[in-house]
Amino acid sequence: MARVRLSVAERREELLRAAVRQIEVRGVAAVRIADVASALGVSNALVLYHFSTKEKLVAEAFAYAAEGDLAHLRKMLGRRTSAERRLRAAVRWYAPTGQAKGWRLWIEGWAAALREPALREVAGALDQQWKAALTGVIAEGTAAGEFSCEDPAAAAWRLTAFLDGLAVQMTSYAGSLSRAAMLEWADAALARELGLPAPDTSGQPRTAARSRGGAAGA
Repeated sequence: MARVRLSVAERREELLRAAVRQIEVRGVAAVRIADVASALGVSNALVLYHFSTKEKLVAEAFAYAAEGDLAHLRKMLGRRTSAERRLRAAVRWYAPTGQAKGWRLWIEGWAAALREPALREVAGALDQQWKAALTGVIAEGTAAGEFSCEDPAAAAWRLTAFLDGLAVQMTSYAGSLSRAAMLEWADAALARELGLPAPDTSGQPRTAARSRGGAAGA
């Protein structure tokens, strides 16, 4: 059966989706043009026609996946509700769940970006967009008198750095921290940045992190 003829844009998107899947399975360092081609049953030459090098394919695949997450973040932050509620929802969505495929992709991207300029440029630009989106809502809530934050941009930097660190721990060391504990800490960090009272966790079961060599936490 003949393959359906795709437009250039459709073919590129198909290749990018396949590249993202292969990166998730194999990692940035190990993935090859041949892996992406084989997954779709096409030639290496076709992949190289659209993306002249593996580095360009990986960088654009990373951007393709991350842009989807950014679109979801912007939709969440654009809802018609208070800035505080939007920020709390974004912080909770930020936390990894299940197999954390999105976070594994980011961790792979950060590591590879140390050696690949094209990926470093893409990852850096996307990271700035994340921070800018959060900064805008923090500034909006401050202007509306919902909370107090002297430097929304600095708050967004500190908050994302804190959440990135927690997510890396959860993704890299399975079972090192429960999602409930991460959410509790993330809510507390957001409250500090916004000058709000710390969330009341009394009456909630405590979930603690474990040491790297200790028994699994709750």
